[in-house]
Amino acid sequence: MMAALQMRFGLGRQSFVGGFILAALVILIGLIVMAAAEKAQIRVANVFFVNLILVLGLQITMGNSNVANLGHITFTGVGAYVAGILVAPLAIKATGIPNAPFGLNTFELHFIPAAMIGVVIGTVLAFLTGLVLTRQTGIAYSIATLALLVIVHTVFTNWVDLTRGPIAFYGIPFKVNTVSLMLIAAACAIVARLFRDSRWGLQLRASGEDVLAAEASGVSVKRLRLVAWTLSGFVLSLGGVMYAYLVGTISPKSFYFDAVFLTLAMLILGGMRSASGAVVGAVIVTLGTELMRWLEGAPVIFGAKMPQIFGLTGFFLGVVIVLFMALRPDGLVGDEELDEMAKRLWRQRKARAAAGEDTGPETSS
Repeated sequence: MMAALQMRFGLGRQSFVGGFILAALVILIGLIVMAAAEKAQIRVANVFFVNLILVLGLQITMGNSNVANLGHITFTGVGAYVAGILVAPLAIKATGIPNAPFGLNTFELHFIPAAMIGVVIGTVLAFLTGLVLTRQTGIAYSIATLALLVIVHTVFTNWVDLTRGPIAFYGIPFKVNTVSLMLIAAACAIVARLFRDSRWGLQLRASGEDVLAAEASGVSVKRLRLVAWTLSGFVLSLGGVMYAYLVGTISPKSFYFDAVFLTLAMLILGGMRSASGAVVGAVIVTLGTELMRWLEGAPVIFGAKMPQIFGLTGFFLGVVIVLFMALRPDGLVGDEELDEMAKRLWRQRKARAAAGEDTGPETSS
């Protein structure tokens, strides 16, 4: 099977090894947190895994195409609302959405088929919107993705009979834990890495550098962007389902600009051009936002009560985006995966060691 994948998608052994190494790193983070067995740390880990799924979904399209995508959270919201409404108990629907269309208030599904339907609808929406959006280029593409975000948010806010409008939709059963989130995030890391190293990913990154040259070489840029956009929609919809099953309450504001800037900050900080960058960025920004929320609560530090300052989280994300775009646009990891970086550093170390032996002092006879 691996040989068939290698031949079909142009993947090498290093891609699979690197993908599983990255997945192992994600799992290791989860195991370390679970070993601590403290509720607050486990909560942060759960948030991290959901964030990581979303950032990996964004990396698949934005990191490989090198075009800003501001509408990715659209599919997260679709996945969350579809799965959440389908799995919600009948008693919740009777009070929350008594006039729900399509008879959605008359039945409830098991959480697994509800999740599958949520992901499928999100993926289909990604494909259909991608048919239009991927024909755009440059700033027009970015504005179009932003318009998509606004359109879907407007639907969430105003379709009261289905989503409860601006009021939170509550009562979604808690169906995920740290282990399930950890494994799903690890699987998404493998998918993002394999797509990056595939023939499609390589051609898409080349088109990001020079669209005309890529098209002149026979690359169908529109088709590649559609593939990346659809795969990204799949991962983002899955992340939305996991979010709904984790927190149990969703609202339109959960899938709007705050979530967009959060995931953008993670990807920009870690590095857009690699799946490893998404992991690194998700770790740092998740910890940073948790620290900012703690500081916003006027904590006592060394016996002194700090003043209550609101908006630190947004300030932190803005600073991250501006500083890294200005000073280090390639992010902390750059365009290398962690295993590629380790391999390069090891070769450099061996080369320096060999050079030192060759130029060492000669012994006198």
